[in-house]
Amino acid sequence: MAALLLGAVLLVAQPQLVPSRPAELGQQELLRKAGTLQDDIREGAAPNGSAQQLPQTIIIGVRKGGTRALLEMLSLHPDVAAAENEVHFFDWEEHYSHGLGWYLSQMPFSWPHQLTVEKTPAYFTSPKVPERVHNMNPSIQLLLILRDPSERVLSDYTQVFYNHMQKRKPYPSIEEFLVRDGRLNVDYKALNRSLYHVHMQNWLRFFPLRHIHIVDGDRLIRDPFPEIQKVERFLKLSPQINASNFYFNKTKGFYCLRDSGRDRCLHESKGRAHPQVDPKLLNKLHEYFHEPNKKFFELVGRTFDWH
Repeated sequence: MAALLLGAVLLVAQPQLVPSRPAELGQQELLRKAGTLQDDIREGAAPNGSAQQLPQTIIIGVRKGGTRALLEMLSLHPDVAAAENEVHFFDWEEHYSHGLGWYLSQMPFSWPHQLTVEKTPAYFTSPKVPERVHNMNPSIQLLLILRDPSERVLSDYTQVFYNHMQKRKPYPSIEEFLVRDGRLNVDYKALNRSLYHVHMQNWLRFFPLRHIHIVDGDRLIRDPFPEIQKVERFLKLSPQINASNFYFNKTKGFYCLRDSGRDRCLHESKGRAHPQVDPKLLNKLHEYFHEPNKKFFELVGRTFDWH
């Protein structure tokens, strides 16, 4: 028995489980590999018949776009099983080198009828990720939640700022990042993450637009139920999430969730106030994103209410 278990562990650890061919991996091959992986970790199957499955849906981003809120809201649906943590399988080389067996082991236990979902916001802006996801499953359904690019930049800064504050480390003002030699600092990474058309072009090289549902993050904050209904339809889920699952928390200033009589809100790190920014600098930010936003609208065939 010990030898059998050791063999199973060695099979999971084999590096050849990582698909290296580009779009050649067909659905039958994917199913065969997934079946083999399930066999390899059979000792981890739950006694009630549930099992870990590779995700059929991934929330690919964007960072500070509302991915956690989207995942929590989607988890209200009884047919959704969501990974608790950001897995970073496709964008971190250390994780990717472990292969699909390791990735599968990070997924929640679920029933055959359930949809397994994982979210890692960094996927959207990581150049290698689209091809790697496609290699795993060319038919996968992708969710992308986006906010006004300027607001996303401010949220990006705010998160890093508070992380430093909690560690009692100094952190420069946002102006020091946004301005260099009197001009907008286009090398600031947070700006690059908001150039949605650049990253979207990379994803569209491997996936048709019909495989990617874009959630309006600004609308999700203001009125979450209609946006979640669209996600349900895209994922072909039965309409189980209701308006009664959401209530506005006046103290926090955003919507919270109500599930089976239990109320819960997002972590206190969500929805933090942005730093005060000089209006002239804010206008520069809006102007900078004007043309990139137009390119993105043309790329996806729809517009958003952004500055």
